[in-house]
Amino acid sequence: MRYLILLALSSSALALAGCGGGGNDAATTTEPTTTTAQAMTTTTSTGSTTTEAAAKTITIDVKGGKPVGGITHASVAKGETVTLVVHSDVADEVHVHGYDLHKDVEAGDTVRIRFVADIAGVFEAELESRSLQILELTVK
Repeated sequence: MRYLILLALSSSALALAGCGGGGNDAATTTEPTTTTAQAMTTTTSTGSTTTEAAAKTITIDVKGGKPVGGITHASVAKGETVTLVVHSDVADEVHVHGYDLHKDVEAGDTVRIRFVADIAGVFEAELESRSLQILELTVK
């Protein structure tokens, strides 16, 4: 049941994140489109209670093979769940360094990488084949 609630919250957050306007192509950096969900407490049918950590969605649009607005800078708390959403007009592999997470994205498609930011530091995500940084993620 908690997964259904989490899925519903994630879907709502992604729908809201997709409603933003376009960026300025001349800028070198941008603030990410983010949605943060509050911690959620769920009681199971057996009566046990669990609390899930807050989640943050970071959305990046890639147009013309480059991130709209430049490299996205985002910061999250250590232990926070992060969903990286990349909409791309080019095919490539999205790679989150330090966490060694990667997923292929097809041209005109979207890829989602969800993980717990449990390592403190500053990490890059890039379009691997192009060696093009799209995100600088700070985990505190």
